[in-house]
Amino acid sequence: MAEIGLFPLGLVLLPTERVPLHIFEPRYRELIEESLEQDEPFGVVFADDDGLREIGTRATVTEVSERFEDGRLNIVVEGGDRFRLLELTEGRTFATGRVEPVDDQHDPAAPDDIERALVLFGHLVELTSSAVEPPGAETPELSFAIAGCFDFSPDLKQELLDESSERVRLMRLCELLAIAAETVERQQKIALRAQTNGNVHPPG
Repeated sequence: MAEIGLFPLGLVLLPTERVPLHIFEPRYRELIEESLEQDEPFGVVFADDDGLREIGTRATVTEVSERFEDGRLNIVVEGGDRFRLLELTEGRTFATGRVEPVDDQHDPAAPDDIERALVLFGHLVELTSSAVEPPGAETPELSFAIAGCFDFSPDLKQELLDESSERVRLMRLCELLAIAAETVERQQKIALRAQTNGNVHPPG
């Protein structure tokens, strides 16, 4: 069991995902500065009204984009290995806990699901006019690489983070991508209809 500093947040950081953070609380400024000085990751754990989740992600600071005179920081972090939070510990100004690694079981995704996920990825990127490059089909933990490109809710991302089967995770991700694409298409149709006051203009 290892003890690491924890950063409870209202978001879920997936492995390989990069997220910008604004660090303003003194205790978490201390955590980030210590992480930078020691070149060690810290733990990001989703926290809401139900408390801390059991599965979190080790985070590494990849960029300090801005330092303010009052000590605040704008940084970019990247998700690494997952961990299971066994217990909270005390003694520091910021949250700490004992953790153990979380590994995937050997249950690779089916080739058909990989192809479907990448097709859905491309379709959703096209619908949203996003400038996002698709990950390669051979990308390890492809489900995380794809999911990290989209703004899914924390609960859905935590569901993926908790799952230890890449096969199950990618199948679930395909469902989420299909639902997201349907939602975007419906919103675009509503917006187009609103522009025409709900009327169809015949040609001529």
